[in-house]
Amino acid sequence: MPQRCRYDPENPPSFTLSMNILLAFSGTFTVANLYYAQPILNVLAEEFDVSYERASDVATLSQAGYAVGLLFLCPLADMVPRRPFILFLIWLTATMWIGLCLTNSFEVFISLSFLCGVGTVTPQLMLPLVGDLAPAHRRASSLSVVVSGLALGLLIARVLSGVVANYTSWRNIYWLAFGAQYLTLALLFFYLPDYPTKNKGLNYFKVLWGMAVMVVTEPLLLQACIIGFMLSAVFTSFWTTLTFLLASPPYEYSSLEIGCFAFIGIVVIALAPVLSRLITDRFVFLFSVVLGLAFVFVGNVISTFIGSFTVAGPIINAIMLDSGINFAHTANRSNVYNLDPKARNRVNTVYMVFAFGGQITGTAVGNRLYAQGGWVWSGSSNIAFIGVAIIIAIIRGPRETGWVGWSDGWNIKRDDVPKLEPAATADTDVEALQIEDQSKNIDSTGEDPASK
Repeated sequence: MPQRCRYDPENPPSFTLSMNILLAFSGTFTVANLYYAQPILNVLAEEFDVSYERASDVATLSQAGYAVGLLFLCPLADMVPRRPFILFLIWLTATMWIGLCLTNSFEVFISLSFLCGVGTVTPQLMLPLVGDLAPAHRRASSLSVVVSGLALGLLIARVLSGVVANYTSWRNIYWLAFGAQYLTLALLFFYLPDYPTKNKGLNYFKVLWGMAVMVVTEPLLLQACIIGFMLSAVFTSFWTTLTFLLASPPYEYSSLEIGCFAFIGIVVIALAPVLSRLITDRFVFLFSVVLGLAFVFVGNVISTFIGSFTVAGPIINAIMLDSGINFAHTANRSNVYNLDPKARNRVNTVYMVFAFGGQITGTAVGNRLYAQGGWVWSGSSNIAFIGVAIIIAIIRGPRETGWVGWSDGWNIKRDDVPKLEPAATADTDVEALQIEDQSKNIDSTGEDPASK
């Protein structure tokens, strides 16, 4: 380990902009692993001489592997040192990736796709790490930078994969992905600081059970998870059925033209950190969630009822949908990370399991309704999903401690962030704040009031 990366309790590493960008970059080129295959499934079907339906198992098993890693690997980050854990997962995934570049067996290819999906959970380890290290007064904007990096990874994977496969062999995109993963590994090895284990002596199986208990004992977490479920359902439903809409009359766009819709994500990537800095960091998180839901709702209403005859509808919705979802997800994460600073990886795992369930639900419901009633039917289901999310958001206020209600009023200004707060380390964020609070209680005589 490089000397500058070693943890020094006397001089813990600070969370800087360069560190924020490094984690975002790492998330970009690791999460991209899940999406390289999606635009070239038809090419893979021809290469391996299988049906289109069989070829789609590549994307399905990659996502299934990701879900397994999310549920069973991510909680370990609350129990083990995160630097070696992150580096090991990237190295293992990148090494297995060589098999995807070389194999001529479809069974081996889909098996390795599943295993690589399991290891591609490192972005979900970086988000709680940012939650631990970023100061509270800019935690949301710091998270948004990393989330934008994940969105960029999705965009790069889909566009780059389609272009490279169109002009050269499809295997070249997998070799490029292999190189990107080892480049990420090298950068993190030389620049990712080491942090101490947050929880020692935890039992792995009790941790898994504890995540289930969290959902039924933490009203804020359940509220955020249901909203995240609905947002993810709308996202996958829209983008899945959009392909069918644009390939059909009156549009009849080519695959390349449909793929260009991914560039709309650049708007979201550029706007997300700015919006988070201006709004999410200054107001209660629920305000940002409701604002994001309103964006998504308006965009879906417009797209549902004009998208069948003008492409302006899907374009407007793509911008508002991606922006609103990014905005709401970032605020939701920032909110639930405050529940237990020592359990942020477990909290993130619970949240992402709900989000992943929403993705599966949205894909299934959207495709089924589009097949039965077309664009208006699938769009109407998205409006219903967001309607439910808005109801869940407004029945419980930002300062409510129970399951329902608006205790302590409707004030949207945050009252929990100091004007200046140093970045906390993974090991000392809670303890330092507790010591600070205790010191403030010491009166001028040097005695603790509690001892009088």
